[in-house]
Amino acid sequence: MANIAHVAEHTARDLIDHLPLLQVLVPFCTAPVIVLFGSRRFAWPLAFISSVISLVISVMLMMIVREGGYISYTLGGWAPPLGIEYRIDATNAFVLMLISTIGTLVLPFAYTSIKNEIRNRDHTLLYACWMLCFTGLLGMVATGDAFNVFVFLEISSLSTYVLVAQGASKDRRALTAAYDYLIMGTIGATFFVIGLGMLYMATGTLNLADLADRIANQGANRTVRSGFAFVIVGMGLKVAIFPLHLWLPKAYTFAPSAVTVFLSATATKAALYVVMRFVFSVYNPDFSFAKNTLEIIFLPLAIIAMFSASFVAVFQVNMKKMLAYSSIAQVGYMLLGIAILNEAGLTASLLHMFNHGFAKALLFMGAGVLVLKTGGSFYLQISGMGRKMPITSGAIVIGGLSLIGVPGTAGFLSKWLLVQAALERSADNSLFLVVALSIVLSSLLAVVYVWRIFEVLFLREADVLIPSSEAPIMMLIPMWILAGSCVWFGFSTDLLYDVANQAALNLLEGSMGMSGSILNLGMN
Repeated sequence: MANIAHVAEHTARDLIDHLPLLQVLVPFCTAPVIVLFGSRRFAWPLAFISSVISLVISVMLMMIVREGGYISYTLGGWAPPLGIEYRIDATNAFVLMLISTIGTLVLPFAYTSIKNEIRNRDHTLLYACWMLCFTGLLGMVATGDAFNVFVFLEISSLSTYVLVAQGASKDRRALTAAYDYLIMGTIGATFFVIGLGMLYMATGTLNLADLADRIANQGANRTVRSGFAFVIVGMGLKVAIFPLHLWLPKAYTFAPSAVTVFLSATATKAALYVVMRFVFSVYNPDFSFAKNTLEIIFLPLAIIAMFSASFVAVFQVNMKKMLAYSSIAQVGYMLLGIAILNEAGLTASLLHMFNHGFAKALLFMGAGVLVLKTGGSFYLQISGMGRKMPITSGAIVIGGLSLIGVPGTAGFLSKWLLVQAALERSADNSLFLVVALSIVLSSLLAVVYVWRIFEVLFLREADVLIPSSEAPIMMLIPMWILAGSCVWFGFSTDLLYDVANQAALNLLEGSMGMSGSILNLGMN
Protein backbone atom coordinates (compact mmCIF):
# COMPACT_ATOMS: atom_id res chain seq x y z
CA MET A 1 0.00 0.00 0.00
CA ALA A 2 2.87 2.39 0.81
CA ASN A 3 4.39 1.70 -2.58
CA ILE A 4 1.07 2.46 -4.32
CA ALA A 5 0.77 5.72 -2.37
CA HIS A 6 4.33 6.68 -3.36
CA VAL A 7 3.60 5.97 -7.05
CA ALA A 8 0.37 8.00 -6.88
CA GLU A 9 2.20 10.91 -5.22
CA HIS A 10 4.99 10.77 -7.83
CA THR A 11 2.42 10.67 -10.67
CA ALA A 12 0.53 13.65 -9.24
CA ARG A 13 3.79 15.60 -8.90
CA ASP A 14 4.68 14.79 -12.51
CA LEU A 15 1.28 16.06 -13.67
CA ILE A 16 1.71 19.30 -11.72
CA ASP A 17 5.14 19.77 -13.28
CA HIS A 18 3.54 19.61 -16.74
CA LEU A 19 0.61 21.95 -16.08
CA PRO A 20 1.69 24.62 -18.63
CA LEU A 21 1.78 22.03 -21.40
CA LEU A 22 -1.40 20.24 -20.27
CA GLN A 23 -3.25 23.58 -20.35
CA VAL A 24 -2.93 23.52 -24.14
CA LEU A 25 -2.52 19.80 -24.80
CA VAL A 26 -5.79 18.62 -23.21
CA PRO A 27 -8.18 20.54 -25.52
CA PHE A 28 -5.85 20.01 -28.49
CA CYS A 29 -6.03 16.22 -28.10
CA THR A 30 -9.78 16.35 -27.47
CA ALA A 31 -10.50 17.71 -30.97
CA PRO A 32 -9.25 14.63 -32.90
CA VAL A 33 -10.80 12.32 -30.29
CA ILE A 34 -14.20 13.92 -30.98
CA VAL A 35 -13.70 13.34 -34.72
CA LEU A 36 -12.46 9.80 -34.08
CA PHE A 37 -15.62 8.88 -32.17
CA GLY A 38 -17.65 10.56 -34.90
CA SER A 39 -20.80 10.59 -32.77
CA ARG A 40 -22.56 13.75 -31.66
CA ARG A 41 -23.57 11.93 -28.43
CA PHE A 42 -19.92 11.93 -27.30
CA ALA A 43 -18.90 15.31 -28.77
CA TRP A 44 -20.40 17.55 -26.10
CA PRO A 45 -19.35 15.47 -23.03
CA LEU A 46 -15.77 15.23 -24.30
CA ALA A 47 -15.61 18.98 -24.98
CA PHE A 48 -17.09 19.80 -21.57
CA ILE A 49 -14.76 17.47 -19.63
CA SER A 50 -11.78 18.92 -21.50
CA SER A 51 -12.88 22.48 -20.66
CA VAL A 52 -13.32 21.65 -16.97
CA ILE A 53 -9.81 20.14 -16.86
CA SER A 54 -8.42 23.27 -18.53
CA LEU A 55 -10.21 25.45 -15.99
CA VAL A 56 -8.75 23.48 -13.08
CA ILE A 57 -5.27 23.73 -14.59
CA SER A 58 -5.58 27.51 -15.11
CA VAL A 59 -6.65 27.99 -11.47
CA MET A 60 -3.67 25.91 -10.28
CA LEU A 61 -1.30 27.95 -12.44
CA MET A 62 -2.77 31.16 -11.06
CA MET A 63 -2.24 29.95 -7.49
CA ILE A 64 1.42 29.23 -8.25
CA VAL A 65 2.29 32.60 -9.83
CA ARG A 66 -0.20 35.08 -8.31
CA GLU A 67 2.36 36.45 -5.84
CA GLY A 68 4.94 37.12 -8.56
CA GLY A 69 7.61 35.16 -10.38
CA TYR A 70 6.97 32.86 -13.31
CA ILE A 71 7.02 29.29 -14.57
CA SER A 72 9.39 28.47 -17.42
CA TYR A 73 8.43 25.24 -19.19
CA THR A 74 10.77 24.03 -21.93
CA LEU A 75 9.86 21.46 -24.57
CA GLY A 76 12.06 18.77 -26.11
CA GLY A 77 15.03 19.27 -23.80
CA TRP A 78 16.21 22.42 -25.60
CA ALA A 79 16.70 25.31 -23.22
CA PRO A 80 15.36 28.70 -24.29
CA PRO A 81 16.01 30.76 -26.33
CA LEU A 82 16.89 27.90 -28.71
CA GLY A 83 13.98 25.71 -27.68
CA ILE A 84 10.28 26.41 -27.44
CA GLU A 85 9.21 27.74 -24.05
CA TYR A 86 5.88 28.15 -22.30
CA ARG A 87 6.21 30.99 -19.80
CA ILE A 88 3.45 31.56 -17.23
CA ASP A 89 3.32 34.61 -14.98
CA ALA A 90 0.47 36.45 -13.23
CA THR A 91 -0.44 38.31 -16.43
CA ASN A 92 -1.11 35.41 -18.75
CA ALA A 93 -2.37 33.20 -15.92
CA PHE A 94 -5.07 35.84 -15.41
CA VAL A 95 -6.06 35.67 -19.09
CA LEU A 96 -5.85 31.86 -19.18
CA MET A 97 -8.28 31.72 -16.26
CA LEU A 98 -10.69 34.05 -18.08
CA ILE A 99 -10.61 31.99 -21.30
CA SER A 100 -10.98 28.63 -19.56
CA THR A 101 -13.76 29.89 -17.26
CA ILE A 102 -15.79 31.23 -20.18
CA GLY A 103 -15.07 28.11 -22.24
CA THR A 104 -16.41 25.92 -19.44
CA LEU A 105 -19.51 28.01 -18.70
CA VAL A 106 -20.54 28.39 -22.33
CA LEU A 107 -20.67 24.67 -23.09
CA PRO A 108 -23.75 23.85 -20.92
CA PHE A 109 -25.48 26.80 -22.59
CA ALA A 110 -24.31 25.55 -25.99
CA TYR A 111 -25.79 22.08 -25.44
CA THR A 112 -29.32 23.36 -26.02
CA SER A 113 -28.51 26.36 -28.20
CA ILE A 114 -26.55 24.36 -30.77
CA LYS A 115 -29.30 21.73 -30.99
CA ASN A 116 -31.69 24.49 -32.00
CA GLU A 117 -29.44 26.38 -34.43
CA ILE A 118 -27.15 23.77 -36.00
CA ARG A 119 -28.03 20.70 -38.05
CA ASN A 120 -27.44 17.45 -36.16
CA ARG A 121 -24.97 16.16 -38.72
CA ASP A 122 -22.69 19.17 -38.10
CA HIS A 123 -22.46 18.87 -34.31
CA THR A 124 -19.31 16.73 -34.33
CA LEU A 125 -17.53 19.16 -36.65
CA LEU A 126 -18.61 22.13 -34.56
CA TYR A 127 -17.35 20.74 -31.24
CA ALA A 128 -14.06 19.64 -32.82
CA CYS A 129 -13.52 23.15 -34.20
CA TRP A 130 -14.61 24.58 -30.84
CA MET A 131 -11.82 22.65 -29.11
CA LEU A 132 -9.29 23.77 -31.71
CA CYS A 133 -10.33 27.38 -31.24
CA PHE A 134 -10.07 26.94 -27.47
CA THR A 135 -6.60 25.42 -27.92
CA GLY A 136 -5.43 28.28 -30.11
CA LEU A 137 -6.57 30.96 -27.67
CA LEU A 138 -4.94 29.22 -24.71
CA GLY A 139 -1.75 28.62 -26.69
CA MET A 140 -1.47 32.25 -27.80
CA VAL A 141 -1.52 33.29 -24.17
CA ALA A 142 0.66 30.54 -22.66
CA THR A 143 3.56 30.43 -25.10
CA GLY A 144 6.78 32.36 -24.61
CA ASP A 145 7.77 32.03 -28.26
CA ALA A 146 6.71 34.68 -30.80
CA PHE A 147 6.37 32.30 -33.73
CA ASN A 148 4.23 29.96 -31.66
CA VAL A 149 1.93 32.91 -31.00
CA PHE A 150 1.43 33.01 -34.78
CA VAL A 151 0.89 29.24 -34.97
CA PHE A 152 -1.75 29.26 -32.26
CA LEU A 153 -3.29 32.40 -33.76
CA GLU A 154 -3.82 30.51 -37.01
CA ILE A 155 -5.23 27.46 -35.21
CA SER A 156 -7.81 29.61 -33.44
CA SER A 157 -8.56 31.71 -36.53
CA LEU A 158 -9.09 28.86 -38.98
CA SER A 159 -11.41 27.06 -36.60
CA THR A 160 -13.26 30.32 -35.87
CA TYR A 161 -14.07 30.84 -39.56
CA VAL A 162 -15.75 27.42 -39.60
CA LEU A 163 -17.61 28.14 -36.36
CA VAL A 164 -18.98 31.44 -37.68
CA ALA A 165 -20.01 29.82 -40.98
CA GLN A 166 -22.10 27.25 -39.06
CA GLY A 167 -24.64 30.03 -38.54
CA ALA A 168 -25.67 29.52 -42.18
CA SER A 169 -28.12 26.89 -40.94
CA LYS A 170 -30.27 29.79 -39.70
CA ASP A 171 -29.08 32.70 -41.83
CA ARG A 172 -27.07 32.48 -45.06
CA ARG A 173 -25.41 35.79 -44.26
CA ALA A 174 -23.20 33.84 -41.84
CA LEU A 175 -21.22 32.64 -44.88
CA THR A 176 -20.51 36.23 -45.92
CA ALA A 177 -19.58 37.10 -42.33
CA ALA A 178 -17.18 34.15 -42.18
CA TYR A 179 -15.66 35.11 -45.53
CA ASP A 180 -15.13 38.72 -44.44
CA TYR A 181 -13.57 37.51 -41.20
CA LEU A 182 -11.35 35.14 -43.21
CA ILE A 183 -10.05 37.95 -45.42
CA MET A 184 -9.46 40.38 -42.56
CA GLY A 185 -8.00 37.66 -40.34
CA THR A 186 -5.61 36.56 -43.08
CA ILE A 187 -4.44 40.14 -43.59
CA GLY A 188 -3.91 40.50 -39.85
CA ALA A 189 -1.96 37.24 -39.61
CA THR A 190 0.17 38.24 -42.61
CA PHE A 191 1.07 41.57 -41.02
CA PHE A 192 1.89 39.82 -37.77
CA VAL A 193 4.20 37.23 -39.31
CA ILE A 194 5.96 39.88 -41.43
CA GLY A 195 6.60 41.77 -38.20
CA LEU A 196 8.04 38.62 -36.62
CA GLY A 197 10.28 38.15 -39.67
CA MET A 198 11.66 41.65 -39.23
CA LEU A 199 12.29 41.06 -35.54
CA TYR A 200 14.08 37.79 -36.27
CA MET A 201 16.18 39.50 -38.94
CA ALA A 202 17.20 42.22 -36.47
CA THR A 203 17.75 40.07 -33.37
CA GLY A 204 18.19 36.44 -34.45
CA THR A 205 15.68 35.14 -31.89
CA LEU A 206 11.94 34.59 -31.49
CA ASN A 207 11.83 33.83 -27.76
CA LEU A 208 9.87 36.71 -26.23
CA ALA A 209 12.13 37.18 -23.20
CA ASP A 210 15.26 36.98 -25.35
CA LEU A 211 13.72 39.42 -27.85
CA ALA A 212 13.17 41.89 -25.03
CA ASP A 213 16.81 41.62 -23.91
CA ARG A 214 18.26 42.01 -27.41
CA ILE A 215 16.03 44.94 -28.34
CA ALA A 216 16.98 46.67 -25.07
CA ASN A 217 20.71 46.06 -25.65
CA GLN A 218 20.96 47.01 -29.32
CA GLY A 219 18.60 50.00 -29.22
CA ALA A 220 16.01 51.00 -31.77
CA ASN A 221 16.69 50.62 -35.47
CA ARG A 222 14.36 50.90 -38.42
CA THR A 223 13.90 47.15 -38.73
CA VAL A 224 12.89 46.81 -35.07
CA ARG A 225 10.51 49.76 -35.39
CA SER A 226 8.98 48.39 -38.56
CA GLY A 227 8.54 44.99 -36.94
CA PHE A 228 6.72 46.64 -34.04
CA ALA A 229 4.37 48.46 -36.43
CA PHE A 230 3.54 45.28 -38.37
CA VAL A 231 2.93 43.28 -35.18
CA ILE A 232 0.61 45.93 -33.72
CA VAL A 233 -1.41 46.34 -36.94
CA GLY A 234 -1.69 42.56 -37.37
CA MET A 235 -2.91 42.01 -33.83
CA GLY A 236 -5.00 45.17 -34.01
CA LEU A 237 -7.15 43.46 -36.63
CA LYS A 238 -7.70 40.51 -34.29
CA VAL A 239 -8.49 42.81 -31.35
CA ALA A 240 -10.92 44.81 -33.53
CA ILE A 241 -9.21 48.10 -32.70
CA PHE A 242 -11.00 50.98 -34.42
CA PRO A 243 -10.89 51.31 -37.46
CA LEU A 244 -9.80 47.67 -37.95
CA HIS A 245 -13.08 46.36 -36.57
CA LEU A 246 -15.26 45.92 -39.66
CA TRP A 247 -15.31 42.12 -39.51
CA LEU A 248 -16.67 41.96 -35.96
CA PRO A 249 -20.33 43.14 -36.14
CA LYS A 250 -21.34 40.66 -38.85
CA ALA A 251 -19.37 37.78 -37.33
CA TYR A 252 -21.00 38.21 -33.92
CA THR A 253 -24.47 38.82 -35.36
CA PHE A 254 -24.73 35.85 -37.73
CA ALA A 255 -22.63 33.22 -35.95
CA PRO A 256 -24.53 30.64 -33.88
CA SER A 257 -25.45 32.14 -30.50
CA ALA A 258 -23.13 29.88 -28.48
CA VAL A 259 -20.22 30.66 -30.80
CA THR A 260 -20.87 34.38 -30.41
CA VAL A 261 -20.89 34.03 -26.62
CA PHE A 262 -17.55 32.23 -26.65
CA LEU A 263 -15.80 34.51 -29.15
CA SER A 264 -17.07 37.79 -27.69
CA ALA A 265 -15.71 36.92 -24.25
CA THR A 266 -12.37 35.36 -25.24
CA ALA A 267 -11.01 35.99 -28.75
CA THR A 268 -10.41 39.73 -28.59
CA LYS A 269 -9.09 39.35 -25.02
CA ALA A 270 -6.41 36.84 -26.08
CA ALA A 271 -5.36 39.11 -28.96
CA LEU A 272 -5.27 42.15 -26.67
CA TYR A 273 -3.04 40.20 -24.27
CA VAL A 274 -0.58 39.64 -27.13
CA VAL A 275 -0.59 43.39 -27.86
CA MET A 276 0.09 44.11 -24.18
CA ARG A 277 2.88 41.55 -24.08
CA PHE A 278 4.67 43.03 -27.09
CA VAL A 279 4.18 46.65 -26.00
CA PHE A 280 5.26 46.19 -22.40
CA SER A 281 7.41 43.06 -22.20
CA VAL A 282 9.14 42.83 -25.57
CA TYR A 283 9.57 46.51 -26.39
CA ASN A 284 8.94 48.14 -23.00
CA PRO A 285 7.32 51.60 -22.72
CA ASP A 286 10.81 53.12 -22.34
CA PHE A 287 11.24 52.30 -26.02
CA SER A 288 10.20 55.71 -27.40
CA PHE A 289 8.54 54.31 -30.52
CA ALA A 290 6.24 52.13 -28.39
CA LYS A 291 5.43 55.03 -26.05
CA ASN A 292 4.61 57.32 -28.97
CA THR A 293 2.39 54.63 -30.46
CA LEU A 294 0.40 54.45 -27.24
CA GLU A 295 -0.03 58.18 -26.75
CA ILE A 296 -0.37 59.40 -30.35
CA ILE A 297 -2.26 56.47 -31.95
CA PHE A 298 -3.87 54.21 -29.33
CA LEU A 299 -5.23 57.00 -27.13
CA PRO A 300 -7.25 58.89 -29.79
CA LEU A 301 -8.40 55.68 -31.49
CA ALA A 302 -9.62 54.31 -28.15
CA ILE A 303 -11.66 57.44 -27.47
CA ILE A 304 -13.10 57.46 -31.00
CA ALA A 305 -14.10 53.79 -30.60
CA MET A 306 -15.75 54.47 -27.24
CA PHE A 307 -18.01 57.13 -28.75
CA SER A 308 -18.53 56.06 -32.36
CA ALA A 309 -19.28 52.38 -31.68
CA SER A 310 -21.57 53.29 -28.77
CA PHE A 311 -23.37 55.81 -30.96
CA VAL A 312 -23.93 53.20 -33.67
CA ALA A 313 -25.12 50.69 -31.03
CA VAL A 314 -27.83 53.11 -29.93
CA PHE A 315 -29.53 52.93 -33.35
CA GLN A 316 -29.42 49.16 -33.85
CA VAL A 317 -32.67 47.18 -34.03
CA ASN A 318 -31.05 43.78 -33.50
CA MET A 319 -29.88 42.86 -30.00
CA LYS A 320 -26.93 40.76 -31.19
CA LYS A 321 -25.69 43.47 -33.55
CA MET A 322 -26.10 46.11 -30.83
CA LEU A 323 -23.99 44.00 -28.46
CA ALA A 324 -21.40 43.52 -31.23
CA TYR A 325 -20.95 47.29 -31.64
CA SER A 326 -20.87 47.59 -27.87
CA SER A 327 -17.91 45.17 -27.88
CA ILE A 328 -15.97 47.52 -30.16
CA ALA A 329 -16.63 50.37 -27.72
CA GLN A 330 -15.55 48.23 -24.76
CA VAL A 331 -12.31 47.30 -26.55
CA GLY A 332 -11.78 51.07 -26.65
CA TYR A 333 -11.86 51.20 -22.84
CA MET A 334 -9.31 48.37 -22.60
CA LEU A 335 -7.07 50.09 -25.13
CA LEU A 336 -7.43 53.38 -23.26
CA GLY A 337 -6.14 51.81 -20.05
CA ILE A 338 -3.04 50.65 -21.91
CA ALA A 339 -2.51 54.06 -23.51
CA ILE A 340 -2.77 55.94 -20.20
CA LEU A 341 0.47 54.19 -19.36
CA ASN A 342 0.43 53.95 -15.59
CA GLU A 343 -0.22 51.24 -13.03
CA ALA A 344 -3.84 52.21 -12.41
CA GLY A 345 -4.62 52.35 -16.14
CA LEU A 346 -3.11 48.97 -16.91
CA THR A 347 -4.81 47.40 -13.89
CA ALA A 348 -8.11 48.90 -15.08
CA SER A 349 -7.54 47.53 -18.58
CA LEU A 350 -6.93 44.00 -17.28
CA LEU A 351 -9.90 44.23 -14.92
CA HIS A 352 -12.14 45.50 -17.70
CA MET A 353 -10.97 42.63 -19.90
CA PHE A 354 -12.19 40.19 -17.23
CA ASN A 355 -15.37 42.08 -16.33
CA HIS A 356 -16.37 42.65 -19.93
CA GLY A 357 -15.78 38.98 -20.72
CA PHE A 358 -18.27 37.98 -18.04
CA ALA A 359 -20.86 40.70 -18.78
CA LYS A 360 -20.77 40.28 -22.55
CA ALA A 361 -20.93 36.48 -22.33
CA LEU A 362 -24.00 36.87 -20.11
CA LEU A 363 -25.72 39.32 -22.48
CA PHE A 364 -25.05 37.23 -25.57
CA MET A 365 -26.37 34.19 -23.66
CA GLY A 366 -29.52 36.19 -23.02
CA ALA A 367 -29.74 37.00 -26.71
CA GLY A 368 -29.27 33.29 -27.51
CA VAL A 369 -32.14 32.33 -25.21
CA LEU A 370 -34.38 34.90 -26.90
CA VAL A 371 -33.38 33.49 -30.29
CA LEU A 372 -34.35 30.03 -29.01
CA LYS A 373 -37.77 31.23 -27.83
CA THR A 374 -38.71 33.75 -30.55
CA GLY A 375 -36.65 32.69 -33.57
CA GLY A 376 -34.58 35.88 -33.75
CA SER A 377 -32.96 38.75 -31.87
CA PHE A 378 -34.63 41.73 -33.58
CA TYR A 379 -36.32 44.04 -31.09
CA LEU A 380 -39.70 43.48 -32.75
CA GLN A 381 -39.35 39.74 -32.14
CA ILE A 382 -38.27 39.93 -28.49
CA SER A 383 -40.68 42.68 -27.38
CA GLY A 384 -42.30 42.00 -24.01
CA MET A 385 -40.31 38.82 -23.35
CA GLY A 386 -39.08 40.21 -20.04
CA ARG A 387 -42.51 39.64 -18.51
CA LYS A 388 -42.80 36.15 -20.00
CA MET A 389 -39.25 35.15 -18.97
CA PRO A 390 -38.46 37.06 -15.75
CA ILE A 391 -35.62 34.77 -14.59
CA THR A 392 -33.81 34.97 -17.92
CA SER A 393 -34.46 38.70 -18.24
CA GLY A 394 -33.26 39.34 -14.68
CA ALA A 395 -29.86 37.94 -15.64
CA ILE A 396 -29.82 40.14 -18.75
CA VAL A 397 -30.53 43.19 -16.56
CA ILE A 398 -27.54 42.41 -14.32
CA GLY A 399 -25.30 41.97 -17.37
CA GLY A 400 -26.49 45.29 -18.78
CA LEU A 401 -25.88 47.12 -15.50
CA SER A 402 -22.34 45.69 -15.34
CA LEU A 403 -21.72 46.76 -18.93
CA ILE A 404 -22.71 50.32 -18.04
CA GLY A 405 -20.57 50.25 -14.89
CA VAL A 406 -23.28 50.77 -12.28
CA PRO A 407 -21.93 50.69 -8.66
CA GLY A 408 -22.39 47.25 -7.15
CA THR A 409 -21.44 45.47 -10.36
CA ALA A 410 -18.02 44.34 -11.58
CA GLY A 411 -17.99 46.84 -14.44
CA PHE A 412 -17.97 49.79 -12.04
CA LEU A 413 -14.55 48.99 -10.57
CA SER A 414 -12.71 48.89 -13.88
CA LYS A 415 -14.31 52.09 -15.18
CA TRP A 416 -13.68 53.87 -11.87
CA LEU A 417 -10.02 52.83 -12.02
CA LEU A 418 -9.83 54.13 -15.60
CA VAL A 419 -11.07 57.52 -14.44
CA GLN A 420 -8.57 57.49 -11.56
CA ALA A 421 -5.74 56.57 -13.93
CA ALA A 422 -6.62 59.46 -16.24
CA LEU A 423 -6.80 61.89 -13.31
CA GLU A 424 -3.36 60.71 -12.13
CA ARG A 425 -1.90 61.52 -15.53
CA SER A 426 -3.69 64.90 -15.58
CA ALA A 427 -1.19 66.15 -12.98
CA ASP A 428 1.44 66.09 -15.75
CA ASN A 429 -0.79 66.65 -18.77
CA SER A 430 -4.14 68.47 -18.53
CA LEU A 431 -5.28 66.65 -21.70
CA PHE A 432 -6.05 63.65 -19.50
CA LEU A 433 -8.84 65.61 -17.81
CA VAL A 434 -10.58 65.38 -21.19
CA VAL A 435 -9.84 61.65 -21.23
CA ALA A 436 -11.46 61.21 -17.79
CA LEU A 437 -14.51 63.16 -18.94
CA SER A 438 -14.69 61.03 -22.10
CA ILE A 439 -14.91 57.85 -20.02
CA VAL A 440 -17.91 59.24 -18.13
CA LEU A 441 -19.69 60.61 -21.21
CA SER A 442 -19.23 57.45 -23.26
CA SER A 443 -20.65 55.44 -20.36
CA LEU A 444 -23.80 57.55 -20.66
CA LEU A 445 -24.15 56.32 -24.24
CA ALA A 446 -23.99 52.79 -22.85
CA VAL A 447 -26.89 53.72 -20.58
CA VAL A 448 -28.91 54.62 -23.68
CA TYR A 449 -28.43 51.39 -25.63
CA VAL A 450 -28.69 49.16 -22.56
CA TRP A 451 -31.87 50.94 -21.46
CA ARG A 452 -33.30 50.23 -24.90
CA ILE A 453 -32.99 46.50 -24.20
CA PHE A 454 -34.80 46.93 -20.89
CA GLU A 455 -37.52 48.95 -22.62
CA VAL A 456 -38.01 46.33 -25.33
CA LEU A 457 -38.12 43.45 -22.84
CA PHE A 458 -40.31 44.96 -20.14
CA LEU A 459 -42.25 47.97 -21.47
CA ARG A 460 -43.47 46.74 -24.85
CA GLU A 461 -46.27 44.33 -25.63
CA ALA A 462 -45.33 40.71 -26.22
CA ASP A 463 -46.41 38.60 -29.17
CA VAL A 464 -49.34 36.61 -27.81
CA LEU A 465 -48.42 33.64 -30.02
CA ILE A 466 -45.13 33.09 -28.19
CA PRO A 467 -45.66 30.72 -25.24
CA SER A 468 -44.71 31.97 -21.77
CA SER A 469 -41.84 29.78 -20.58
CA GLU A 470 -38.35 30.19 -19.16
CA ALA A 471 -35.11 29.07 -20.74
CA PRO A 472 -34.01 25.44 -20.21
CA ILE A 473 -32.12 24.87 -16.97
CA MET A 474 -28.88 24.08 -18.85
CA MET A 475 -28.97 27.62 -20.21
CA LEU A 476 -30.09 29.34 -17.02
CA ILE A 477 -27.37 27.88 -14.79
CA PRO A 478 -24.38 29.41 -16.65
CA MET A 479 -26.29 32.66 -17.10
CA TRP A 480 -26.89 33.04 -13.39
CA ILE A 481 -23.33 31.97 -12.50
CA LEU A 482 -22.13 34.84 -14.67
CA ALA A 483 -24.78 37.19 -13.27
CA GLY A 484 -23.81 36.25 -9.71
CA SER A 485 -20.14 36.81 -10.56
CA CYS A 486 -20.91 40.29 -11.92
CA VAL A 487 -22.52 41.18 -8.59
CA TRP A 488 -20.01 39.32 -6.41
CA PHE A 489 -16.98 41.00 -7.97
CA GLY A 490 -18.82 44.32 -7.74
CA PHE A 491 -18.81 44.09 -3.93
CA SER A 492 -15.89 41.76 -3.18
CA THR A 493 -13.26 43.58 -5.21
CA ASP A 494 -10.04 42.68 -3.40
CA LEU A 495 -9.28 39.29 -4.98
CA LEU A 496 -9.80 40.32 -8.60
CA TYR A 497 -8.10 43.67 -8.07
CA ASP A 498 -5.03 42.10 -6.40
CA VAL A 499 -4.55 39.61 -9.23
CA ALA A 500 -5.03 42.25 -11.93
CA ASN A 501 -2.69 44.64 -10.14
CA GLN A 502 0.05 42.00 -9.93
CA ALA A 503 -0.46 41.27 -13.63
CA ALA A 504 -0.17 44.99 -14.40
CA LEU A 505 3.02 45.30 -12.33
CA ASN A 506 4.54 42.38 -14.28
CA LEU A 507 3.82 44.20 -17.55
CA LEU A 508 5.11 47.56 -16.33
CA GLU A 509 8.35 45.91 -15.22
CA GLY A 510 8.68 44.76 -18.82
CA SER A 511 10.23 41.56 -17.58
CA MET A 512 8.01 38.56 -18.50
CA GLY A 513 7.94 37.91 -14.73
CA MET A 514 11.74 37.71 -14.51
CA SER A 515 11.98 39.98 -11.48
CA GLY A 516 10.44 37.31 -9.24
CA SER A 517 11.19 33.69 -8.45
CA ILE A 518 11.41 31.15 -11.24
CA LEU A 519 10.14 27.60 -11.41
CA ASN A 520 11.91 25.72 -14.20
CA LEU A 521 9.95 22.84 -15.66
CA GLY A 522 10.40 20.91 -18.85
CA MET A 523 9.72 17.92 -21.04
CA ASN A 524 12.93 16.11 -21.83
